[in-house]
Amino acid sequence: MIGKIAGRIDYRAEDHVLIDVRGVGYLVYCSDRTLAALPPAGEAVALYTDLLVREDLLQLFGFPTLVEKEWHRLLMSVQGVGAKASLAILGTLGPEGVSRAIALGDWNAVKAAKGIGPKTAQRVVNELKDKAPGIMALGGTMGAAIGDDAADVIEDAPTATAKPRPAPMPRGNAAAQSEALSALANLGYAPGEAAGAVAQAADDAPDADTATLIRAALKLLAPKG
Repeated sequence: MIGKIAGRIDYRAEDHVLIDVRGVGYLVYCSDRTLAALPPAGEAVALYTDLLVREDLLQLFGFPTLVEKEWHRLLMSVQGVGAKASLAILGTLGPEGVSRAIALGDWNAVKAAKGIGPKTAQRVVNELKDKAPGIMALGGTMGAAIGDDAADVIEDAPTATAKPRPAPMPRGNAAAQSEALSALANLGYAPGEAAGAVAQAADDAPDADTATLIRAALKLLAPKG
């Protein structure tokens, strides 16, 4: 299994890049969002990868963070969602947006992805809602793929002059959301309702710290009336 690739972009296409890793080229398919964030040809890059194996096909899919890779794997577990549909959802919403949409039961946000109909969007939300808290919690602990591995590629290639670009940080404070989820779980709230409340609180205040998110989520979870 190929889980991560660090090398230099040889060329970019509409839906994939060719990454040269010490003379071996790997074709890696990515979402529109990921492709837009990648550096130009000739520069160093590192991506987490997921290998799709079929009887007549081997395809690598690349992701800047492990959180996005995990969402890709979960999305593909839903009936009717293949690799192309998963990348469309991630390209439209990003991993943080997918987390919020599923935690809040917002299937209309999922439906905004190209090629995703209402039935598929509802199925995604219904089947993955209980899994959203775990992925949201990972957001505070899993970093970007770019790092020492890409730097090593440059050091091993004396003629190269490009420097690696750091991968874009996810929107919002992922670490604070993770800690808020953990705190609500310790208070006895069910994972699904805790994730929904934290997602709503983070939407209202994207830069809020842990304590602020917890207070806001508790207000949302408080009995009405």
